[in-house]
Amino acid sequence: MSTPRNIFLVGPMGSGKTAVGKQLARLLGVPFVDSDAEVERRTGADIPLIFEKEGEAGFRERERDVIAELTTRVGIVLSTGGGAILKEENRAALTARGVVVYLETSIAQQAARVRDGANRPMLAGQDTTQRLTELMAHRAPLYRGAAAITVQTDGRRVRDVAEEILREVDRILPP
Repeated sequence: MSTPRNIFLVGPMGSGKTAVGKQLARLLGVPFVDSDAEVERRTGADIPLIFEKEGEAGFRERERDVIAELTTRVGIVLSTGGGAILKEENRAALTARGVVVYLETSIAQQAARVRDGANRPMLAGQDTTQRLTELMAHRAPLYRGAAAITVQTDGRRVRDVAEEILREVDRILPP
């Protein structure tokens, strides 16, 4: 890619957004940013603590502010949290300022990747598979609606997913 473009990864927890995002950034020679890590960096607290102290609503406000700022950067790969797509403001910023890629994965793959849900407040104290199914029922249409590209990640190597994304980005936005 000759022109700096933003690639924004959306999808559920366990879809591989961070691993694929890091690989994409390496292939493109651009910075990788994870919105969840940025929220933690700016607050000095991890996400489970933010959820405990401020609830999901407080976390989502912080996440919105971070995404609003990060999407104004040029030439980055951004991995968003699984619930970032819930806020209309986030969907608008992502779709207006970059190529949104939905990393689609099965509930079984998500469950295997997130294991016991440690450090995942949306899964805390719940049946992982059941909760992931509930979250996806609501979120999958939002992911699909925002995405310019959808890529399956089940059982695939990170590099293969990243290379497919690059091919698709070049196809829809030629250099």
